[in-house]
Amino acid sequence: MFLGTYEHTLDAKGRLVMPRKFRAKLEDGCYVTPGQEGCLTVWTPDAFQREYQRVTNLPSTDRDGRLYRRTFLGAGTEVTPDKQGRVPISEALRQWAQLEKDVTVLGQGEVVEVWATEVWAGEKEISGEYFQNIEDPIGTGGEEL
Repeated sequence: MFLGTYEHTLDAKGRLVMPRKFRAKLEDGCYVTPGQEGCLTVWTPDAFQREYQRVTNLPSTDRDGRLYRRTFLGAGTEVTPDKQGRVPISEALRQWAQLEKDVTVLGQGEVVEVWATEVWAGEKEISGEYFQNIEDPIGTGGEEL
């Protein structure tokens, strides 16, 4: 499970050193795809396979499904971190997430989100306000967590 928030930087070759706590789960390879709200999502092979099945089962006659599939799969990459835990981020994905140097890495359970630190600052404010004011946690039907 991926938990926590970490501040990192991209190196001159566009590689991201993953937090030490995340490396073992990613050392055999991972997938990097565009994420929601302008971040990148880093998937373990198992998590990616589940999402891949969900995405490829979207009806080809549904425009929203085609658009999502094109972005998710068309811009996604399969990568293997090097021995220092560096994950190469393609130029296209760096542009998608506005990644230049300073990045924030967020553990999100079975995936990792990678944000431009400046973009994350704005999203963090929105997310924090929502979290503090939520009355019915999503998916609980009003039951306590």
